[in-house]
Amino acid sequence: MTANKKNKPTGHTLNQATSNKVQLIYAGGTFGSYGKPLSALPAPTFLPLLMDKVRQNLTSNIEVLENSCVKDSSQLSPSDFSHFYQLILNRYAQGYRHFVLITGTDTLSYLGSFLAEAFAGSDVSLVLTASMRPLFDANDIHNYSIDPHNDAWGNLSDAIGLAAHGEAGVFVTFAGESWPAQTVQKIHSHDLMAFTGHTRAGYPANSYVQSLPAARRKNWIEDSQAKLASITDQAKNAIIPTVYCVPNSGEWLSSQLTTLLELPPTGIVLMGFGAGNIPFSEQLAQSLEQLYKHGHIVVCTTQCPYGGVSEAYAAGSWQYQHHVLSAGRLTVPAVYARLLWLHLAFDTPSRRRQRWSYSVSKL
Repeated sequence: MTANKKNKPTGHTLNQATSNKVQLIYAGGTFGSYGKPLSALPAPTFLPLLMDKVRQNLTSNIEVLENSCVKDSSQLSPSDFSHFYQLILNRYAQGYRHFVLITGTDTLSYLGSFLAEAFAGSDVSLVLTASMRPLFDANDIHNYSIDPHNDAWGNLSDAIGLAAHGEAGVFVTFAGESWPAQTVQKIHSHDLMAFTGHTRAGYPANSYVQSLPAARRKNWIEDSQAKLASITDQAKNAIIPTVYCVPNSGEWLSSQLTTLLELPPTGIVLMGFGAGNIPFSEQLAQSLEQLYKHGHIVVCTTQCPYGGVSEAYAAGSWQYQHHVLSAGRLTVPAVYARLLWLHLAFDTPSRRRQRWSYSVSKL
């Protein structure tokens, strides 16, 4: 899909793909920030201004889905992730399929990956977007005027267009491109082309059904609603620890991992070198065995932004003999999101491991 490269509304009206209105969720971030220093405008201030411009210049086939969680995305927590899941699930259960979620860039890839896991098997059409520059000119403190250099309007235009088209799945649109949410990662802290992704996506992207039969849709919703209370409760205390390898000894890495035995069973992200290589020591091997017996799931990924991990090198393959799971070519945000979803949606370590294996087999 082609991005709207103009910096202000153009008067173009999107075609309505279905009778359902696109549900717009505003969650904060740079997109709606204003002032110096920049901070997210309150929803009651920002949304009427935004919706007036959207309805005048893009489409009237849209409405705001009220949301109480508006904050900088760097402040989002697992509870906030479950909040957005519940918000969208409840609306989806009412018959709506088309959603656009405006959030911040810091955790966009994490939230998108989590929602992709959560809505796997449905026919929802959910598009997340954000911006590197605010919609409104922060230098104009007396009026809410469009910043001529913003990227927010083009990103939102693309997101609304994709959501209205109705392709099933969870996507991210940014800088004129769109990708399955699970493949997306932020690669630049300032550039307008801050994200990248790809279309060679496996599960959960390959689980969505474009035309879900009514009976299956009903069953999916009922099953999801039945687990909702447990998911939101578990999210209050959920932690997915991440251990980043640097050139320290295997004994030091072992001591870091051993402290995690104090936590209830959860997922642990181990960020190795290159193709997933980590320092070896007998002490570290024993620690990995202890973590497994405790119920933790350790997943090894790579610090490299591209390529994923493999078992080709002895320096990395040894850990898989001690119950470590391979992240394959999943991004770090996707690994975190999958482990978090497994922690919230499945009640035992064995079921979480089984589901991880199922998910990987669908790549």
